[in-house]
Amino acid sequence: MTADTTEAPRDGEGKSRMTGSTNDLAMDSPQSLIDRALRWVPRILSSKPHIVALMVLGVYLIVLPLLGVMVSAKAELIGGNYTNVTSDIAASIAAGGTLHLVNQSRRRRKIDDERLRLARETHELLHQVYGDAARQLGHVPGAARPDAGQRPSSGDQGRP
Repeated sequence: MTADTTEAPRDGEGKSRMTGSTNDLAMDSPQSLIDRALRWVPRILSSKPHIVALMVLGVYLIVLPLLGVMVSAKAELIGGNYTNVTSDIAASIAAGGTLHLVNQSRRRRKIDDERLRLARETHELLHQVYGDAARQLGHVPGAARPDAGQRPSSGDQGRP
């Protein structure tokens, strides 16, 4: 190992000894017990009861003192101050937004996988039905086209 310590030693791609994989942030099925437990944290933080409780705490710690009601130092010590409460509310809302984006991304990926499967099946069916025409165009079932990636020039267009 060299004296340069700017990069952590890697065990595999996207994985370091200290932090683990950086690609499993939104895994569909967490493997370890701690991953399964931590998966619930954003759900709990972004739940409506948690946000309502934080808003009630905000009213108690922010609005009531502004109206002249004395809040005990012990309550402020336990509940925090206005910066704690407002940042907790913002973090809860952000956690909910992140959960929404992750779920939307998973749903979109499943739809895209289904579209790809249907396109492949359609392509295979067309090759079965119009196999002679596909062979005339140079398509061989199970093999790549010899001119794959090459586009015909403007005057070529596949004409003899």
